[in-house]
Amino acid sequence: MFAVKPNIVALLTEKLNENFGENILSSKMMLDMPTIEVKKDCILEVLNLLFHNNDLEFKFLTSLCGVHYPEQENALGVVYHLHSFKHNFRIRIKSFTSVENPLFPSATGIFSAANWMERETYDFFGILFDGHPNLKRILNVDDMTDFPLRKEFPLEDQTRDDKDDKFFGR
Repeated sequence: MFAVKPNIVALLTEKLNENFGENILSSKMMLDMPTIEVKKDCILEVLNLLFHNNDLEFKFLTSLCGVHYPEQENALGVVYHLHSFKHNFRIRIKSFTSVENPLFPSATGIFSAANWMERETYDFFGILFDGHPNLKRILNVDDMTDFPLRKEFPLEDQTRDDKDDKFFGR
């Protein structure tokens, strides 16, 4: 685990507040990792600043994934984990949108590794990435219409008659 480095946390907070102000919806420390929620409209600008700012240099996209919280108004989200080798420090950036408009800008222009991660997020959550060079299913069959990591996706085939629920504690 990384030790909390107050100087980078203060610098990060200062740069984000200075450049994005009210577009930063929340900022909190979760264990040793700052977690910042931003409006969808400025997510690309935030990622750009974190990548290109010489004081921060978050040059490595560790992961990009989707999340689904059906109880929230903006139920679909994208979570970016970034790493600064300069500071040996990680951060988490989150942004949410509605299920009716699951569109985010593609981060492939900043992080080339986002290409496959965005395709996987589309494949499993149905989140579209505007400007992605080849957004198509990566693991599921092409003609699949559902998104298996959304909470409403059935866990089992409801038409099966070859199983007895008493063996599964139901």
